[in-house]
Amino acid sequence: MIKINLLPVRAAKKKESARQQLSILVLSLIAVVVIALGIYSVTLAKISTAQDEISKSEQEIKSLKEKIGEINNIKKFQEEVRKKLGILEQLRQDKTGPATRLAKLSDAVPEKVWLTKYSENAGNISLAGVAFNEELIAEFMRNLQGSNEFQNVELLVSEQLDIKGLKAKKFEINCAMKSHKVAQPETPGKK
Repeated sequence: MIKINLLPVRAAKKKESARQQLSILVLSLIAVVVIALGIYSVTLAKISTAQDEISKSEQEIKSLKEKIGEINNIKKFQEEVRKKLGILEQLRQDKTGPATRLAKLSDAVPEKVWLTKYSENAGNISLAGVAFNEELIAEFMRNLQGSNEFQNVELLVSEQLDIKGLKAKKFEINCAMKSHKVAQPETPGKK
């Protein structure tokens, strides 16, 4: 009888089976590594894109902040210019005010009346002077009241005065300016 030794075939089959399993294991590991590397590279790409977007957004925010700063500076400059223009306008009005007021006062003073004091304070005017008689003082007061520069003319004092042997009247008058405007600071919201 012939004896066939099947042991080497079984051992060969076992070796072959072990090789196949080892190759499947190696291929599986390679496939897992390739898939992991693919996922990793996709994730890195997403992270890189997100970081680029963040840096672009930060640059945009920085440029917008600079523009806002420039706009705020321009607004401050405009406000300063408005204030200066308001001051210039007030100066223009005040420039003509005292000159015309003094011209009207000069026109209101009758002959034989001399002014010795003139002072203004917040729209109130104090006058002092000397006249030959009460009628001249009354005429002076009527002239002031009739002027378009003065109002509320009041005689405060009228005293007898002796000047080098001549009898005269010393007087003090208070009145107010009709068109006196107190300069008020401009509020930021108003134009």
